[in-house]
Amino acid sequence: MNRRFPDWKSCLQFCAALALMTAAGMALAEETPPETAWQASLKNRFFQDRPITEGSDVIQIKAPYRAEDAALVPLQVVAQFPQSSERSIRSIMVIIDSNPVPWTGTFQFTPLSGRADVAFRARVNAYSWVRAIAETSDGKLYMNKAFVKASGGCSAPLGADLEAAMARLGKMKFKLDGTEAKTGAVNEVQLLISHPNLSGMQMDQITRMVKPAHFVKSVNVSYDGAAVFGATTDIGISADPNFRFNLVPDHQGGELKAEITDNLDQHYSWKQPLNNP
Repeated sequence: MNRRFPDWKSCLQFCAALALMTAAGMALAEETPPETAWQASLKNRFFQDRPITEGSDVIQIKAPYRAEDAALVPLQVVAQFPQSSERSIRSIMVIIDSNPVPWTGTFQFTPLSGRADVAFRARVNAYSWVRAIAETSDGKLYMNKAFVKASGGCSAPLGADLEAAMARLGKMKFKLDGTEAKTGAVNEVQLLISHPNLSGMQMDQITRMVKPAHFVKSVNVSYDGAAVFGATTDIGISADPNFRFNLVPDHQGGELKAEITDNLDQHYSWKQPLNNP
């Protein structure tokens, strides 16, 4: 009985084609991970049936695809147009789908913000979509998202300097992107806050006990009494919160003031002169 065997070259070609198809399928799955949590519950929880336009025309979110440190993931949301009386961004909500507390924070902007940009460091507990949803002055919602590979950010062990961190609790400082602020122009401002921002999931490496949550829950920044930037946040913000936002001073000189409150209802404030040319 004669048997016909496939040509060895055909076998190699078939195997190569199969490998390419498998790799393409894996790449496609890698590029488009499922959005189960968002579609199943998160969208309805935070926005009910409100329509959300997805894309990058209003805001863009910038995040590393693979985080170097899951407890310190840099996130940046960039507005695609300046704040004006005709159109502005009132707020931006950031949601990290796979975190124990997906709602990470909501950031508020005013005309003095100039542009509704914000940057900060977040905790990412598992591979997750990170999404920013902006609400504009006409009440419409716009979303942009990025996928981040990270794990264990919310339960990352406490550092050895927790006692030192508690000793400087509530201390703050403003930093300008440049030596002096320019009147009538958009200036980037950085607010640095000393606070351990404990997530309630971190173990003390000495006592082996889990430390209770202790985090900044609200931030308000004003310029000579006028609101500039605000934030309400939860455990997804990293230790020693660091927020970057914008300011358009409408006069020379003046003073920046930050007021923060944590979840234990501890209040802190800081004033700093703004040196204009």
